[in-house]
Amino acid sequence: MKYAKRAAAAVIIVAAVIGLTAVLLWQDRPSLAAIDWPAPAIASAANSNVVTVTWLGVTTLLFDDGETQILIDGFFSRPSLADILLLRPVDNDSAVINFAMNKFRIRRLAAIIPLHSHFDHAMDVGAIANRSSASVLGSSSTAQIARGAGVPEDQITVVDGRSSFSFGNFNVTLLPIGHAAFGWRGTVPLDGVIEEPLLMPQAVSAWRMGGGFTVIIEHPQGTALIQGSAAYKKYDFKDIAADVVFLGVSQLGALGKDYAEVYWQHTVTATGSHSVYPIHFDDFTQSFGDTQLPPRIIDDFEETASWLEEFRRRWDSDTSLFIPEFGKPMAIFLSPQPNPDPP
Repeated sequence: MKYAKRAAAAVIIVAAVIGLTAVLLWQDRPSLAAIDWPAPAIASAANSNVVTVTWLGVTTLLFDDGETQILIDGFFSRPSLADILLLRPVDNDSAVINFAMNKFRIRRLAAIIPLHSHFDHAMDVGAIANRSSASVLGSSSTAQIARGAGVPEDQITVVDGRSSFSFGNFNVTLLPIGHAAFGWRGTVPLDGVIEEPLLMPQAVSAWRMGGGFTVIIEHPQGTALIQGSAAYKKYDFKDIAADVVFLGVSQLGALGKDYAEVYWQHTVTATGSHSVYPIHFDDFTQSFGDTQLPPRIIDDFEETASWLEEFRRRWDSDTSLFIPEFGKPMAIFLSPQPNPDPP
């Protein structure tokens, strides 16, 4: 009896220690304030002719030239950590979607372009399309997400191979690309395709990767390249000149510094961009608008940022690094001053 009591007490103590350690590790998050990069140029309300990009968390980006809007991804609903871990069915959050579309004046939307079909990129594309007349461009899996939401077929375009489209003064090119393989034993997380219309609610595991794209957005004012996942193809961008790169960095630390440097060279150095904005660095289990960073044990963005700064100094010293500000219309094509080198 005494042995059983001691064993039970030991189990309780060990469980308490493990629980406390987990809580402390989860609370250990880096701060954006520790990253000493210049602030991006925010467009003034008076200048409506400047192309702006508004970052709406994770990899959702709203391009706007005053006449036409292009939305990269569409992720306003935010499943909780418990929803994700327990695979609980989740649905579009209509209140948050309506708030976001009203708050950020998403009223001239011509196209919605998910970079791939994981939930943190494409969960809300159907709901957004149904609140606009925008076309949904993407893989066959993205099309099934839209169909599940009841989006009319004439608003859905399945992209197979390199394809270009024009919307107002924007020319949009989609280049097929894979997903960073940071899953178990070098696999792509939630790989595969969505074969049937995705009816809500669903567990987040229902949103399969389904094929991904690099998106190039050209406008008379400049060219931007958007890379949502830290994947690259050798020489894929050698003939592409971009003024701005939006660089997906989620789990870049897990892939290692050497991988990250090659990724930088094949996306930033190869395109000759003057500005780089990391994206997909925030904790997507937080509510819409909360851009706190993930715990270090999950993804240490402070370390990733130090790598990016090192790569900038080594390979592209005339390029500037910026942290996008949530909900602020950034004038991305204004040529910035380079980041000052540390003393």
